[in-house]
Order: sequence, then structure tokens, then C-alpha cells
Amino acid sequence: MTNLTVTVPDSIYQQVATLAHKDQVTLDQFVSTALAEKVSALMTEDYLAKRAARADRQKFLAVMAKVPDVEPEEFDRLK
Repeated sequence: MTNLTVTVPDSIYQQVATLAHKDQVTLDQFVSTALAEKVSALMTEDYLAKRAARADRQKFLAVMAKVPDVEPEEFDRLK
């Protein structure tokens, strides 16, 4: 583990402390989880952007053309 010292506004600290208490976790655990979630979100965004850059619209349309044009089953319909 690595120690990290950060300076945050008092209002943010109070909110984080309140949320950590509500979740019944330590402040360290709460902040570590929040950082992990943010890193994961940014990495996912980057991953999806790279995947999108490799996309081939013509191949996509060719695959979609193979899908039958029929009404969905009753259980699969949006309401």
C-alpha cells in the first residue's frame, strides 16, 4: 500500500466522512473505493474509444442485414 496525502475543501471532507460513516466503512476505505471507481470509469471510457476507433460500419451493417426483420416475441417487447 502507498500513503497519499491530499488537501480537500472542508465541505468535501465533511460529505465524504458522512458517507463513509453511513456506509459503515473507514474514511480510507471509502476514499480508496471512490478512487478505484473513478479510475475504472476512465479506463472503460478509454477502452471503448479504442474499440470504437477499430469499428467497421460496413461489417456492422452486413451482420445486421442477416437479422430477420420480425416483431419480437411478446415477452421481449418494450412496454
